[in-house]
Amino acid sequence: MRIKSWISKRFGIRPKIRKMIKCICSREQLRVDELISSSESLATRDYSASGFSSRAGEMDAKVDNSNIEEAESSLRESGYLNYEEARALLGRLEFQKGNIEAALHVFEGIDVAAVTSRMKVSLSRRCDQNRRRSQSDAAPPMSMHAVSLLLEAIFLKTKSLQGLGRFEEACQSCKVILDTVEHALPEGLPGNHSIDCKLQETLNKAVELLPELYKLAGDPDETILSYRRALLYYWNLAIETTARIEKKFAVFLLYSGTDASPPNLRLQMELSFVPRNNIEEAVLLLLILLKKTVLGKIEWDPSIIDHLSFALSVSGELWTLAHQVEELLPGVMVKKERYCTLALCYLGEGEHMVALNLFRNLLDPGENSDCNLELLVASKICAENKVCIEEGITYARKALSMLQGKCRQMASIANCLLGVLLSAQSRSVVSDSKRILKQSEALVALETAEKTMRERDPYIIYHLCLENAEQRKLDVALYYAKQLLNLEARSNVKGYLLLARVLSARKQFADAESVINDSLDQTGKWDQGELLRTKAKLQIAQGRLKNAIETYVNLLAVLQFRKKSFSAGKNLVKNRQNHDRSLEMETWHDLANVYTSLSQWRDAEVCLSKSKAINPYSASGWHSTGLLYEAKGLQQEALVSFRKALDAEPNHVPSLVSIARVLRQIGGESMATIRCFLTDALRLDRTNTPAWYNLGLLYKAYAGASALEAVECFEAAALLEESAPVEPFR
Repeated sequence: MRIKSWISKRFGIRPKIRKMIKCICSREQLRVDELISSSESLATRDYSASGFSSRAGEMDAKVDNSNIEEAESSLRESGYLNYEEARALLGRLEFQKGNIEAALHVFEGIDVAAVTSRMKVSLSRRCDQNRRRSQSDAAPPMSMHAVSLLLEAIFLKTKSLQGLGRFEEACQSCKVILDTVEHALPEGLPGNHSIDCKLQETLNKAVELLPELYKLAGDPDETILSYRRALLYYWNLAIETTARIEKKFAVFLLYSGTDASPPNLRLQMELSFVPRNNIEEAVLLLLILLKKTVLGKIEWDPSIIDHLSFALSVSGELWTLAHQVEELLPGVMVKKERYCTLALCYLGEGEHMVALNLFRNLLDPGENSDCNLELLVASKICAENKVCIEEGITYARKALSMLQGKCRQMASIANCLLGVLLSAQSRSVVSDSKRILKQSEALVALETAEKTMRERDPYIIYHLCLENAEQRKLDVALYYAKQLLNLEARSNVKGYLLLARVLSARKQFADAESVINDSLDQTGKWDQGELLRTKAKLQIAQGRLKNAIETYVNLLAVLQFRKKSFSAGKNLVKNRQNHDRSLEMETWHDLANVYTSLSQWRDAEVCLSKSKAINPYSASGWHSTGLLYEAKGLQQEALVSFRKALDAEPNHVPSLVSIARVLRQIGGESMATIRCFLTDALRLDRTNTPAWYNLGLLYKAYAGASALEAVECFEAAALLEESAPVEPFR
């Protein structure tokens, strides 16, 4: 069947158009009345050797009517169908049939360089005419239908190359489409309907496809540039398409591992925000998406808040995240997810009670029953802040009851938190029998956590070691401390500190100092603060006061260096800054105490003035001042300083003991008054050796007191002294 008769029978096209196809072997434009019917199409001639057949009889069942309509439209406009347009139509037909290689073979016959120059002129003139509403200019060299057809052919060529895995070539082919339009319309596409709908659709697809092709080609830099190009140039994209591109770009910036250079400043409007790194650019994109969601321009996508949570968390902007979540309209986020996100934000910013209150709202009996994670976090807040201990125990036990037969690892964590909470509760119990019972329950819970954990968890091992150490089971504590160090591959400072403290409690000061030195060799300067302070205290315990002073000076130098570095930082390090201020203040106090013991009053006073510049209301600062006065023999001044320390912190144990000691030395106070200070100190810290020793001296000094009580106090002090670490385990 000849093509002209097939077209006539199939589509009933008018006689003038029936003469459309004879052959398109020549690259010349053929007038309609010059076309002679032919038994072969271009596709048949091109692919007969490759086994592809495009004879009319074989295409009859699958041909797309749009191809013939395109041809008719093109002919109506210009009376011509040139070689490239014919190939575009035939290539599209092969692509729709799934013959990707055949389609690519047809598309490669199009002279892209030649047609793009004509398309640029046509697009530019057409849009200029529409802007001026004038038809007096010369007609464009190509109709908009022809431009649309050829741009679609280049896009389908790109898709064919992608399907064949030739990604770099696909990138170049797709880039031609965007370059053509950008060169023709440097100010962007017009917002009216002057652009053909098919052309706009092809352009939308090309803009969205190019970054994906660069990803497949393994070129992250070009991926970022193509994303920015898609968003900065006015392509007249649908808002849904723009939103998809923004989200994909944000995800790529966050998780690709590529360090993107900042956008070019010339592309930015005056006074506009210019992101400085990947995180800032991703946050900006996600905030734009969130705004579009709030305004109802796009549908709510839960993954937007997930990605934003990650981006703001790693950049330390949890307040910003909380603000964004709070601004969302009710019903946008599920209540459980909303409250949990807000609670974690406040927890990360140090607002523990606010976080706990949010969890309380979520954990009401009438609320969600499936809140295992929330129960565990709430109990952890109670445990680490030593507040609402009973409430924390309730949460931990509820989590255990809900986790029976479920996740063993979460049940193990729940047991660990229960043990930590019971241990904290034991320290506030007055009765010795109740305290011992709570300590036993705490140890059982922690041991259960160790037995049920599926993988060795450093958090559980750490608290198991800590509890054994506080109960003075030093051999067991040493075993777990070494296990913890190996479990963390000797990478955690806390593990080294705990091992050194356990060794110091066993009076193995030299071994403990070796552990600290080993840690210092493997730790950067930024993380050496606590290690250096512990090393100085170990040197003091060995009577090497001069070495301790040198270590403290080294520590202060490290803190000063970090302070200068942080001055250029942002919120990410604000918690570290607060910690360093506290450590610096305590270091000045320690150094003042060393100088006091050496009777170097002037040096001690300088250290105390430095600490007061950081915090004039510190309890430990007033206590060190009192020790200096006491060493000078100024007991009344010392007593005033110790009382000021208690005004600043009523439960400051060293000040309670020091007041009792000075009152006993001065005389004139009743035994009951002095004993009250010491019993208060022991209620807060049962293992405080100076408190037991001073209580023994008090009983010994007063005639009416029992000698047996004095002996028991001295024995307790001696026993505790044998197993006292150079600094508290916690």
